Amino acid sequence: MIQINNFFIALTCASLVGCAASVAPTETDESPARAMPAPVLAEPAAKIEYGSFTEDQLYEAIVSELSAQRGQVVEAGESYFDLAMSTRDLTVIQRAIQFASVNGDTNALLQLGLLWAQLEPTNPQPQLLLSIQFLESGAFEQAISHMVRVLELGGTIDFAALSSRTGRLNPQDRSVLIENLRRLKGEFGDQTSIHLTLVQLLAQNGDFEEALTELELLKDDTDLTPNMVMLESQILQSLDNPERATRVMRSGVARFETDKSLRLNYARLLVQNEEYEQAQEQFQILVEQDPQDWETLYSVALLNTQLENFDLAIAAYTKLIGVDQRADESQYNLGLIYQQQDDLEKSIEHFRQVRIGTNNFLAAQQQATRLSIQSGRLNDAHDWLSQLSRGQPRLEVLFTTIESSLLIQEEHPDAAEQLLNTALNKFPNETDLLFARVLYYDSQSDRQGSERDLRQIISMLPEDSRALNHLGYMLADQTTRYEEALELIERAIAISPDDPAIIDSLGWALYKVARYEEALVQMRRAFAAFPDDEVASHLGEVLWALGRFDEAMRVWQDALETDPESPLIAEAMERLQVAE
Repeated sequence: MIQINNFFIALTCASLVGCAASVAPTETDESPARAMPAPVLAEPAAKIEYGSFTEDQLYEAIVSELSAQRGQVVEAGESYFDLAMSTRDLTVIQRAIQFASVNGDTNALLQLGLLWAQLEPTNPQPQLLLSIQFLESGAFEQAISHMVRVLELGGTIDFAALSSRTGRLNPQDRSVLIENLRRLKGEFGDQTSIHLTLVQLLAQNGDFEEALTELELLKDDTDLTPNMVMLESQILQSLDNPERATRVMRSGVARFETDKSLRLNYARLLVQNEEYEQAQEQFQILVEQDPQDWETLYSVALLNTQLENFDLAIAAYTKLIGVDQRADESQYNLGLIYQQQDDLEKSIEHFRQVRIGTNNFLAAQQQATRLSIQSGRLNDAHDWLSQLSRGQPRLEVLFTTIESSLLIQEEHPDAAEQLLNTALNKFPNETDLLFARVLYYDSQSDRQGSERDLRQIISMLPEDSRALNHLGYMLADQTTRYEEALELIERAIAISPDDPAIIDSLGWALYKVARYEEALVQMRRAFAAFPDDEVASHLGEVLWALGRFDEAMRVWQDALETDPESPLIAEAMERLQVAE
């Protein structure tokens, strides 16, 4: 049989053989004179043998390899799959499996694995391949049957691959797998991974006591491993026994001193149980064992930040920035530390070093802008944001909304108005800028300005539930145009039926038109989804209008326990002349 790697050689040899059969030797001047032989019919060339391949199949294999060399791996994989199914050649099947793996073609892998297993029924490798594919596809019972077949054929397999994929399985389906594992534990008593996987699935199902019992049985039958230590600790933590969970981990770390994963999990458990000093010790040991373990160094920095060991935290963050590991998170955290230390210059500097495209970029720029505005450096704040967003219109609009909001919060309304007007001259139909100016008008109690911009937004985007709700609530709360308000809010709720803010607005508008029972239904919905003091004030007021005074008082008093300084609750009670 011609092997794949010899296809090109075989093709070359075939060409040479063909040439030799069809080309006659030529005479030269030095050749002795001889009589021309009588013409005879040439015999047909002997048929070339290509092993178990036809000539077309061989050609297809060559083309597939050339496609792969050109980077066309999908096309090569499809060709090899067809070739494998037609030739049933083991070498071709294995080559097709390589391409299917690279391409992530799970359907092809399953079919190739089944064909391989059919051709080599005593080989555990195709059974291993099939078990992995069934695990990936979530067909866990089929996966187990092939995992068992691997064992029966003398192969090895780690059943932990099963438990790593069953975390989101529903309890009923997981229970079926648990029963299968119980049976297999009896059949393959020497396979520790089966017993350990049984423990893990029991824990996933919430059967922690039973999982702990099975783990104790496993510990009696086999040597303790770091994974068993971590599993026992996790189960004990789930049983709300953090002290015992910590003891188990402490003992395990003492026994397996060099196991990094075990010590790291111990440190994290200590953090989870708020034992920060002990956690710091464990993290420090990890850093000493591997000074270039940057993730652990970052954990140390975070922990020192939590403990307000700022000098140690600053040193760790600075080291991480120097090697460009967790650099942007470190810059952001340094900004927070220096802000807490009232060193606003350094805080702004580090916030501004957070690079665009990273998780904390917008939060960092917002903090830097806030601190600049708070220190009276309005121009500096604006210039920095303008520099960052130059040539990026979407970012420019976003930064304008952020800057205007901060200017309003820090009581610079004139600067906010000028900023927004300038931006809207440049981007006249930008709804985010219009809405930002609505918030400015709201802060100045300029209802006409707010309504004008809101109506412009609605004219451009009739399905903008945010603008519809904002205008509707403003009319219901600040005017007597209640029917108009209700119509706007009903349009908004049709677009966003589950938005608690809009549900609250709907209840408030219904209250204003004296449809109290309907208002109460909506207010209860809003309060269940978002029980803040504003919704509580509205709910209490509706209850009061229905004469359910005791219930209204309970709602208000509960809200005051959460937010004793709430002006909204106090205003509602004062307006209704409620005696506390």
